[in-house]
Amino acid sequence: MSYKKFNVYQVFTRLFGNKKSNWNPWGTSEENGLGKLSDVSDLALSEIKKLGMTHIWFTGIPHHALISDYTDCGISNDHPCVVKGRAGSPYAVKDYYSVNPDLANNPIEGLSELKQLIERCHNHNLNVIIDIVPNHVARQYTGLNNPPGVTDFGVDDDTSVEYGRDNNFYYIPKQKFIPPSMPSEFEPLGGKPCPYTISPFEEYPARWTGNGARTSRPDFDDWYETVKINYGLHPDGSKDFDELPDNYRHLSYHEHQEFWLNKQVPDSWRKFRDIALYWLDLGVDGFRYDMAEMVPVEFWSYMNSSIKTKSPKAFLLAEIYQPSLYRDYIELGKMGYLYDKMGLYDTLRAVTKGKLPASAIDNVQQELFDIEHHMLHFLENHDEQRIASPQFAGNAKRAKPAMVVSALMSSSPTMLYFGQEVGEPGNEDAGFGKPSRTSIFDYIGVPHHQRWMNNGKFDGGQLTKQERSLRQFYSNLMNFSLQCKSLVGDFDGLQQANKDRLTEERDSIYLFTRTAKDTKPDEFLIVAANFNHKKPFDISITIPKELITKWGLVDGSYKLRDNLRKSQLCKMRVRNGEGEISLKLPPSEAVALTLA
Repeated sequence: MSYKKFNVYQVFTRLFGNKKSNWNPWGTSEENGLGKLSDVSDLALSEIKKLGMTHIWFTGIPHHALISDYTDCGISNDHPCVVKGRAGSPYAVKDYYSVNPDLANNPIEGLSELKQLIERCHNHNLNVIIDIVPNHVARQYTGLNNPPGVTDFGVDDDTSVEYGRDNNFYYIPKQKFIPPSMPSEFEPLGGKPCPYTISPFEEYPARWTGNGARTSRPDFDDWYETVKINYGLHPDGSKDFDELPDNYRHLSYHEHQEFWLNKQVPDSWRKFRDIALYWLDLGVDGFRYDMAEMVPVEFWSYMNSSIKTKSPKAFLLAEIYQPSLYRDYIELGKMGYLYDKMGLYDTLRAVTKGKLPASAIDNVQQELFDIEHHMLHFLENHDEQRIASPQFAGNAKRAKPAMVVSALMSSSPTMLYFGQEVGEPGNEDAGFGKPSRTSIFDYIGVPHHQRWMNNGKFDGGQLTKQERSLRQFYSNLMNFSLQCKSLVGDFDGLQQANKDRLTEERDSIYLFTRTAKDTKPDEFLIVAANFNHKKPFDISITIPKELITKWGLVDGSYKLRDNLRKSQLCKMRVRNGEGEISLKLPPSEAVALTLA
């Protein structure tokens, strides 16, 4: 199978265009600022494209629960005791057929403004991804723009029973929902009164909470702002739907589509399929699925085969954290890509922090080699701590070798989180969101990103010299990754071949090659990364005879170009069929070598 390299740029849409530089914890959108869809201008998109991106993931597009008054637009207010922060979690969706009103200049025209943004992205050859969260919805779900025949989740449920196959929710009959007891620092709105909500929140009967908590009063650590969706799974885990035969792992999405054609499926399956098809009709090119592993794999076969039938090139990315499930969700669930969190991300983070030797990266590659193309690589996203935060690396430069390995390890997609490329540390106490992660719950600014944004000029005019240099590094790396044919070829680790050469450096240096298939013999890539953030190393690398033969090289001297610093050259000498390269690797640096 032929694979193509993609790079994804994640934008937290509400924060991207915010130009305000002064904020208060728990501040309103008027106090702390608010980005709009229109802030993602042609100029911004042009610069994102130049960074080496092929896809842009807009987080927070569907209308989710939030604390702002849009009753003039016919939108009901949300109760602060079931909203995290003031701006609300993008993963507590309130209306799947509407755009988050915060993002629109005219909330009534939100869908139209989104279509204009999608068109702008497509004009810059950027594919658009949005979130779908099939596992749960907001407690106050209310659809305002439902297509004909579409009813809201739960409208037709039998609420007198805990479970019914076609109920959208699970119920706790004869008990009312009680909001959790909040730690003082997380009191709704920071303890401030809500100007338009004075009555208590009411839900009767209570429903299971999004993470599966089955009590009428969930804990603060539960996903209390959301309600779990029922996919035809009994509370004991037994299934009220057909299971896929195991041989369907090897069948196409067409055959998966045919399998479900005449099958009776739970109502929630149809509702989410229709939601996905609706967004495809609006021009969206793919989806990122939140907590996909909490939804049965058979549903994904049904959902994704429907999507692929309509849009064969749709980009389908799933958040899954259990490696034992990876192949099920790729092969049976027809996912395109999965988060490589528990493998490569966790390992690269530990190596960067000096808690694992660099050789540990080989273990990840070996475990996932058969599905490597399907594993999306990242070092930041909205859930993870920022690289530059003290809790991760403390300095954005220290993750450069990890970023090179992440981007060039394979043909898997690589994702950047907006602000990562300029070293955003995420150190604001925004209210509900605390330092080390850029808050997804509050109205807040993103300082380093704002310096690149430069009041809408998107020219990096306020960046420091170090921030500008970091962004150039990311641009060189990401663009090279799109051009390098070797990433879809053979992987060969060099740690074992150099174990006797790497002594003091052994725990810090990581070496590997990739070799292009079906191209001229000399298309290959050599990566050498120094994870030590204090020590430079002078190293001599051996390239084994079998690789030299594979590359079609004979004895002699060959110039190599470092594609991360295009003017930098070194030499590889081949003697008796074996190669040798001498390199100087500064602290927290890496090289990506090809024939000059």
